[in-house]
Amino acid sequence: MRYRILGTTQALRPDGTPVAVGGARLRALLTVLALRAGRSVPAGLLTEEVWAGDLPADASGALQALVGRLRRTLGAEEIRSAEGGYRLAVAPDDVDLHRFERLTGDGTRALADGDPAKAAVLLDDALALWHGPALADLPDRAPEAARWEARRLDAARARHTAAIALGHAGQSLPELTALCDAHPLDEPLQVLRLRALRDAGRAAEALAAYDEVRRLLADRLGADPGPELRTLHAELLAPQAREAPDSPGAPAETGAAAVRSAQVPRAGATAPPGNLRARLTSFVGREDDIAAIRGDLASARLVTLLGPGGAGKTRLSQEAAEAVGDTAHDGVWLAELAPVADPDAVAQAVLTAVGARETVLYGAGAEELRAVAERRGDPVERLVEHCARRRMLILLDNCEHVVEAAARLVEELLARCPGVTVLATSREPLGVPGEVLRALDPLPEPVALRLLADRGAAARPGFRVEDDPEACAEICRRLDGLPLAVELAAARLRMLTPRQIADRLDDRFRLLTSGSRTALPRQQTLRAVVDWSWDLLDEDERDVLARLSVFARGCDLAAVETVCAPPAPPGAAPPALGPSAATARDRA
Repeated sequence: MRYRILGTTQALRPDGTPVAVGGARLRALLTVLALRAGRSVPAGLLTEEVWAGDLPADASGALQALVGRLRRTLGAEEIRSAEGGYRLAVAPDDVDLHRFERLTGDGTRALADGDPAKAAVLLDDALALWHGPALADLPDRAPEAARWEARRLDAARARHTAAIALGHAGQSLPELTALCDAHPLDEPLQVLRLRALRDAGRAAEALAAYDEVRRLLADRLGADPGPELRTLHAELLAPQAREAPDSPGAPAETGAAAVRSAQVPRAGATAPPGNLRARLTSFVGREDDIAAIRGDLASARLVTLLGPGGAGKTRLSQEAAEAVGDTAHDGVWLAELAPVADPDAVAQAVLTAVGARETVLYGAGAEELRAVAERRGDPVERLVEHCARRRMLILLDNCEHVVEAAARLVEELLARCPGVTVLATSREPLGVPGEVLRALDPLPEPVALRLLADRGAAARPGFRVEDDPEACAEICRRLDGLPLAVELAAARLRMLTPRQIADRLDDRFRLLTSGSRTALPRQQTLRAVVDWSWDLLDEDERDVLARLSVFARGCDLAAVETVCAPPAPPGAAPPALGPSAATARDRA
């Protein structure tokens, strides 16, 4: 069993289904026990906290009766009698409050150790555990709840510190502004807001915000801003010091400013080669995947990201490529193969993507030069000649419909161009020697909820997952954590509430049809995503998948072969699956 007390008290079975805990006293008793998970709670303390000083005439008997009801609700083994009291027989990590405390501690330590990416993941998981006011069902909750609300604010501060260090200042600003409005005298929060404004390129607004904070502190407390605020104010007034940190006597940048300076080219600097374009939306989650891909690319020359349509392979490949761009001295180049219908055109598409344009020849001697050019007119040869002496990373995006041609080209490039590394995305492996496969898992629920919150706020300003957490969690769960599906659901928030969307997901193909107009047609609706995958299959593979539809919750190999093998002649042993059917089975 798992328990929630960061909000309305809930008990959850191992499969996540809730157990109905009816009655305010019963929930109060469960809250007190969960707050001290695994420890014996004296009967006197239980009665005091459950009845909040308004004790019944027979307090001991009333407590025994209440414990009996709770045992019938949860199971007798969940509530153990201990000397002079009772305890909830559960590990602390199975109670959201204690799990929050552990994750927050781990995240804060990661931040102190200089790993903001790890800290961000841990702190996001910690903050996602909240679904309302702490200890909401405890009658006299104020003192204890205040401590946990303060801890929640500490976690939020640390999370925004990590976001700013990662260069995500603009994404943090809306929530930081709201937190500062709720806690105007919290100077560490105000420091974070000013840093985020500065790092988002809004230094003038940061100066104006500092002046507001200074006046507020003077009016309410008769005090001046603290040292950290004053130091930040001085930095805002002297931007030239940050632009030339190597000049004698200039202060060195620290924290987010140093991260930003390392990422943004200075005026007059030459931009690194490549054709990756700036992304227009924030990137949510997948920090562990980026780190894993970075490690893969350090040890292998071909890494293929595998996953179903809408899993986010394209976006992840670009984020991962940008993270390792400093190792590709001749640039990161994206070749989008989705528009390529003819396998013979794959090499030309990559040639165009890496900027190896043809030269048109005129004037004297042009005919002789054209004759030389024609002898090496094969796009594969021109691509090899262009890449042979370069150290570059090539992204081959959406290889699945031209997978054989892509595989042949990649093998040729890797064999003849020692400085080339390839990061590919596909729904099946390329099958090239030395290929490292990295399969994408669905987004875990906390990350899917963050994605829904981010895209939902863009579709409907003011949207918050916390306003209807159960419906939002149901949306993410029923969409299997598929990023594209979650984004399509978020787009529907312009017209529907989260509960209305969740209630309509039985007809999801008609519901999820509001994708970006600038996206590829197969990424604009959920049905188009599925149709693209279906169209890539041959008849035998489609037949196998149609037969597999009889299984509701997965199946083993013996069941697949029984259902999907072709019928055997009378008296003969059942035949093995054919090659196409076996491939479809493996894909399924």
